[in-house]
Amino acid sequence: MYHILAAAPLAAGVNTQGLVSYLQSLFGPLFLGIVGIVALFFLFTREITKFVQFIVLAVLIAVVFYTPGIVQALATGVASALGVH
Repeated sequence: MYHILAAAPLAAGVNTQGLVSYLQSLFGPLFLGIVGIVALFFLFTREITKFVQFIVLAVLIAVVFYTPGIVQALATGVASALGVH
């Protein structure tokens, strides 16, 4: 029995696609709920400037959270624009 387990080949890489989708489905509604509550707070206290700043920041965080490949694309674009290889 131990020989079979010891001779089993190791996986070449860890597949985290299931983990990513699980975390997105877990934290997505929580994130949207918190954003909605805080946005309503800023609207009811009539702090429009803080409301706009918060919404812009929330949209940027949501873009990074829901499309994580955009960070790599931006980093590659900035590096190539700066001439770093």
